[in-house]
Formats: sequence, structure tokens, C-alpha cells
Amino acid sequence: MTSTQHTPALRTEDLRVSFPGPEGPVEVVRGVSLEIGRGERVAIVGESGSGKTMMGLSMLGIAPDQAQVSGRVLVGGTDMVTASPATLRRMRGGAVSMVFQDALSSLNPVRTIGSQLTESVRRHNGVSRRAARERVLEVLDAVGVPAPTERFGAYPHQLSGGLRQRAMIALALVNSPLLVIADEPTTALDATIQAQVLDVLRSGLSGAALLLITHDLAVAARVCDRVSVVYAGRVVEYGPVEELLHDPRHPYTLGLIGAVPRFDPGRADLRPIPGNPPTPGSGGHGCWFAPRCDFVQDDCLTRDPTLSERTRAACWHPREGVSA
Repeated sequence: MTSTQHTPALRTEDLRVSFPGPEGPVEVVRGVSLEIGRGERVAIVGESGSGKTMMGLSMLGIAPDQAQVSGRVLVGGTDMVTASPATLRRMRGGAVSMVFQDALSSLNPVRTIGSQLTESVRRHNGVSRRAARERVLEVLDAVGVPAPTERFGAYPHQLSGGLRQRAMIALALVNSPLLVIADEPTTALDATIQAQVLDVLRSGLSGAALLLITHDLAVAARVCDRVSVVYAGRVVEYGPVEELLHDPRHPYTLGLIGAVPRFDPGRADLRPIPGNPPTPGSGGHGCWFAPRCDFVQDDCLTRDPTLSERTRAACWHPREGVSA
């Protein structure tokens, strides 16, 4: 029997998500398998529309009702795909939690920050109101909320954007979860506040594993240990963050890096990826990135590449040894 301490915080096996379409199911997540160890920080990176958020929602068991989810999503050994509603309620906010992109629309506007966090602690731990309040104040302080006693009684609209996002992170951490999923948690923040929130995610998770969903490779590099690059609903490259940034193998990863602003001499130009991401279900028999790829060859148009363990990329002609 596997020890609980050695069970990954998250393991997905052939995760697929599809929606009904006029000509049959349309897949938006296409066979994603990944693993995150306890305390590890992993990023999922890709353009808007690549399926990142749907992966996160499926992992939490809150995909839209019309979504058809298959495969396995094991959070600490519990399969979120087949779990009963009672188990999902126990897991969400307890073993696994989520930090959404927009805290203002995610927090209850008619309840104070303290009451929302206190309710979560009492629901999942069965402690007294006083003990729950002490835990909430402790976590608010840990994520850098100044004067937490005063903010405890504040409503979401009374806090700045940065403080609201810290409150969201506190809500995600208050029950000492095994896994935190953060979906674009800094997109709506200015650069200074973004840096502060990223510091909280990097060093303030108290042992929780982190799955960071982002379109920004620079954010992933600042926070995470490993990166999985996603295109058209599937992982096309993965690896340690430093290795991936300095030796990208997939042309899409190379394109994402080229689209990041750089200020070193001679490299300040932006190199956008031509074209647009494919519409779900519109891919042919070949590589879905082929219409946008600068290195496309004939076999790319007829065969869809699989993810290679040797090159860590889903590409027939990986760019090995090519500096970004």
C-alpha cells in the first residue's frame, strides 16, 4: 500500500473534457496527464483558449454541467471525476482550493472577509467560532494583509485589488489544503502588487502544492519549479522551468518566449506568434500547431505528434539546442 506521504498532491491521467456540438462532442482538453508532488509548484502555461482554465475547473470538480469529463483526477488519492457530491464538498475548500482571477466577483459582496473565511474553517474543521477567528487572523497575517483584525470586518469592496487577492489566497489556505489551484491570480493587478502577490504564492503556501494557471511565462518562472506548456487542450512541452526557458524544444514554447518583452541589448523586439489558436474541434490529422509554425514540414501536416519523454515535447522536429 502506498504511504500517504508519498501520494502525489495531484495526478491526472488522460484527462479529457468535451462539450456537445452540432456534429458531436467537441474536446477542449485532450488527454492531459501530469503529476505534482506535495509542496511542489507547477505552472500550466498557454494562450487564452488553450484549455487551461477548464483543466483547473475539472480538477476541482466544478466544470460546467454540460461538460463531459473523463480520465482520472487524483487529489491525494481521491478521484475528483468519480467522487460523490458529498466527497466533493468535503474536498473543495479542504484538501484542494482555488484562487480565481477576479477576487471581487469571487468573494461574496454582502459578507465580510472574516465571516467568509470563518465559515470555511468551521465547516471543514468543526471548531468553535473563536478558534476559527484565530485561525483566520493568523492566515490573513501570513499572506501579508496589514492590520488583519481591521480587515476581518471589511467587505470586499472596501479593500484594494491587491488586498482582495490576498484575501482570496487566505481563503484558499485557511484549511491547510494539499493543493492550491491559482488561475491567473495576478492578471488584474498592477506590476508592484503583482510582485507582492507572487511572493506570497512562492513562499507563503505553508507546504501546499501549487498549480499555477497563467499565460505569462515570466510569472511561471518567478514562482514555479516546473512548467507544462499547453496548446489546443494538450501538453506540448514540459520540464524544469530553467531548462525549458533556456532550451525550449517545441516551436510554440519558442514563440511564447519570443513574445515576452525583453530589455537586454539587441533583444528588445517582440516576436509575436503568427495566426490564431485553433477553434476546439477544428484540428485535422496533423499537428494542430502546424498552421502557425515556422518550422513545419510535410509529415507535420499528416501525423499528430505524441509527447516524447526523450525530447519532453510533442513535436516531430523539436528544436533541440536552439536558444530562445
